[in-house]
Amino acid sequence: MAINHLFQNRRQNDEDHWISVSDLMAGLMVVFLFIAISYMKDIVTEKERIEAIAVTWNETQNALYNDLSEEFSDDLPKWDASLDRETLSIRFKEPSVLFSSGEAVLNDQFKDILRDFFPRYLAVLDQYRNELAEVRIEGHTSSAWNGATSPIDAYFKNMELSQGRTRSVLQFVLELPEIAAYRTWAIANITANGLSSSNPILDEQGEELADLSRRVEFRVRTNAEQKIVNILQASE
Repeated sequence: MAINHLFQNRRQNDEDHWISVSDLMAGLMVVFLFIAISYMKDIVTEKERIEAIAVTWNETQNALYNDLSEEFSDDLPKWDASLDRETLSIRFKEPSVLFSSGEAVLNDQFKDILRDFFPRYLAVLDQYRNELAEVRIEGHTSSAWNGATSPIDAYFKNMELSQGRTRSVLQFVLELPEIAAYRTWAIANITANGLSSSNPILDEQGEELADLSRRVEFRVRTNAEQKIVNILQASE
């Protein structure tokens, strides 16, 4: 009898032990479930915030393109310039108007264009200043350079030239008296970028169009990308 009673007590203790373990496992499963649900909710919230930024970015792109187009549509043909919807870039593409060959000094005709263009350009951008990350003045060249000893030599000579040209453009437009109201913002947000021949204009066969590659562009970059980066960093 005593031995049977002992086995019964031991079996009861074992059952109590396994019941406790099963209760613990069930509790852990509930905890993990709540963590998973919370994590999924954070992912959904993050996705919704990024989608909202993408929608706002698209709306801003379209609105800014429309405003730039409305402001300059009559002037672009006479300036031999164009406006690109995707990059919000205004491209001045007649090299003989911009600079003398191999020089970084602005031609008088280009100065006249910039006097007309730049104050109006800033007036349009001012409506979107909270949505903008940067305004880039980009200088582009062809890949050619007379007297270059190699393609890499030509590339760096053109790099120096394109950097000098964008600095000349930036200095000229920032000194215009007509932009006094925007000058502080312009100094903080406009950059000069000499890109040498890294982004040439090509024809349908992929051949470089040298004259079209020699150009100056005013390109707008919105802050949508940085907002998305901030969301992703905050979630880490």
